[in-house]
Amino acid sequence: MYNLSIVLENSARRYPNDEAIIFGNTRITYAELNALSNQVASGLSGLGLRPGDKVALTCPNIPYFPIVYYGILKAGGVVVPLSVLLKQDEVAYHLQNSDAKAYFCFEGTPELPMGEYGYKGFNKADDCDRFFMIMANPSAPSKIEGTETLSSLMNGKSPVFETHPTIESDTAVIIYTSGTTGKPKGAELSHSNLLLNARVTAAPDLANLSHSDHILTVLPLFHIFGQTVLMNAGILVGAKLILMARFDAEGAFNLFDTEAITVFAGVPTMYWALLHTDTSNINIEKISANFRICVSGGASLPVAVLEEFEAKYNVQIIEGYGMSEGSPVVTFNHSDRGRKPGSVGNPIWGVEVKLVDDNGKEVPVGEKGELIYKGHNVMKGYYKNPIETEKTLKDGWLYSGDIAIEDEDGFFYIVDRTKDMIIRAGLNVYPREVEAAMMKNDAISLVAIIGIPDEIKGEEIKAYVVLKPGKSATIDELQNWIKERIANYKYPRFIEIVEALPMSATGKILKKVLRAKDHG
Repeated sequence: MYNLSIVLENSARRYPNDEAIIFGNTRITYAELNALSNQVASGLSGLGLRPGDKVALTCPNIPYFPIVYYGILKAGGVVVPLSVLLKQDEVAYHLQNSDAKAYFCFEGTPELPMGEYGYKGFNKADDCDRFFMIMANPSAPSKIEGTETLSSLMNGKSPVFETHPTIESDTAVIIYTSGTTGKPKGAELSHSNLLLNARVTAAPDLANLSHSDHILTVLPLFHIFGQTVLMNAGILVGAKLILMARFDAEGAFNLFDTEAITVFAGVPTMYWALLHTDTSNINIEKISANFRICVSGGASLPVAVLEEFEAKYNVQIIEGYGMSEGSPVVTFNHSDRGRKPGSVGNPIWGVEVKLVDDNGKEVPVGEKGELIYKGHNVMKGYYKNPIETEKTLKDGWLYSGDIAIEDEDGFFYIVDRTKDMIIRAGLNVYPREVEAAMMKNDAISLVAIIGIPDEIKGEEIKAYVVLKPGKSATIDELQNWIKERIANYKYPRFIEIVEALPMSATGKILKKVLRAKDHG
């Protein structure tokens, strides 16, 4: 059997009475986590879930995420994790595109009613048969009359389940990502992709994770970074995962202290926030003594922030490079090869990386080229999208669209992107998707989305809008309109209404001209 859920089953055998998941006052052992996931698997199998069926999951970093995630895998299903920030139309698209047969969705909060959005999206997805509301209080009925709950599915089910055997090339997870054209694409990641990436991450020459580690898990588990580097790798070694549903610096400091955190992974804005929080009442010496390693990813960490954080907390931050299509880790600063601040390190074990020019020819050391890679981490392809798959995968190599430089010591540095993707606070925002949503406004004739520099978020989103003749709209009206239709992290914080957009001779919008204007 080659099922990713063996990371949980093996640790449950080795460390049954040790804590696996901590969330507030909830503390779950490995044996309990495995039993709860078995109940989910049993429930799904009882519904007639067939091996390879897709099951979507909208859930923040709370214990239900790993419970449902591993339960789906145990039943032979494919997990389709969705961002908790998606609105109803976005949910419907992902359910339909992934061919999801069932959908688990957390109830949410008054500020973010993800259960309401999720159910409305489910009702628009004709082929998704079952909806399960995940309630914060497991004994509570669903907030939406007539809908089932996760607890009702698990009720009375056996805590023992024989995991469905899969082979290494079977799809385990479909992670949605986008390019600069079209709608989000589902990257199919196999059991082998994810198991090997978790194993390599935990290895001694990388994060060196062990049973004794206490890992603060605040990176969203519905994103592949948190899912692989924290959850799967942590569960693999039997570590203790301390879940945090939403990052805030004061809450993180409290957990650093009370849970004796040894491993922290975050995006650059988190490190910035931790440095700019009042620590006069915080025992920095105690926190620093517990810290073993910190990891940064999602965007480039400014060297000044890295150096200040390391000096203050006496811990080393290691950086790497990855993408959803790479399961995600591609390169990392390895402990046995030294580290270069600002570099994303060297290829991980079993992965080959090279930089090529526009003709696919490898470039010399020190010259810019597109980063391409091959190895056990490369996705199977984009689900039901052979055209985009063919563009990205060529002769076994995955073309990342990122421009990098390799130095004489074999360290890689990401210097630019060929794609227009914006990284806002570590979250990927795809201009084409935002543009397509804004173009549905009756007053808008044309729109161009770009990223502009921001000290806190890394990049912010700006929209250049051309109105239709005879139509009028204020910036506030446009902003309020789009906020209701796309996830909060995607909407443009800056909108500029212009008479026209710069165009090339072929009619292509010249975003580089817009960027030059905003970058000064």
